[in-house]
Amino acid sequence: MTIQEELFSLQDTEYATFQGKLTPNIPRESIIGVRVPQLRKLAKKLFGSDEAQKFLGVLPHAYYDENMLHGLLISEIEEFDECIRALDVFLPFVDNWAVCDILSPKAFKKNLNLLLPEIRRWAASNHTYTCRFGIEMLMTHFLDGYFTPSYLEIPAQIHSDEYYINMMTAWFFATALAKQWDSALPYLETKKLDVWVHNKTIQKARESYRITAEQKLYLKSLKQQ
Repeated sequence: MTIQEELFSLQDTEYATFQGKLTPNIPRESIIGVRVPQLRKLAKKLFGSDEAQKFLGVLPHAYYDENMLHGLLISEIEEFDECIRALDVFLPFVDNWAVCDILSPKAFKKNLNLLLPEIRRWAASNHTYTCRFGIEMLMTHFLDGYFTPSYLEIPAQIHSDEYYINMMTAWFFATALAKQWDSALPYLETKKLDVWVHNKTIQKARESYRITAEQKLYLKSLKQQ
């Protein structure tokens, strides 16, 4: 059984219809309908096999679910340089937020000093989902113990008309407000972000349980018209 055939054996057409509504920019017929827990299980089963290596070398894939599986297989790679090479081959083919956001490479946590230059490179990309991935990795790995205020400049300097970039930037700054309030707040007070990102950041932060009621009230006062 090929990997594609195995994916079809796990098909849930109702889930495919549901997923199609969440990713409206890709054709519904490209979605097989495999639930994420099953994709994760399949990725762990296939990882390291010759079949998986061959699968990773064949792009573009025909189906959304193949791209999801591809992202999960890359996430299993533990060697940093190998992971970066696989990402740089795959990212140009990512065409929706769900595949972008499924990427969570194991190799990154132990190599943060090597990761930051890659994040800067991805975030500067003209490709929507490469840029989004860069911002997401900065949010995931550099807003806690390894935080430095200058890192906020990476997403702040991105000015885009792309919804999926702007939404991730707002998510980043809302998370930064929750984790690094004193460093992130001036970006709103001095209006350093584009208006849509600014207001969406405030909305998302005010929806967060990690932001106090007093902070939420102050953020509301910073909303731009």
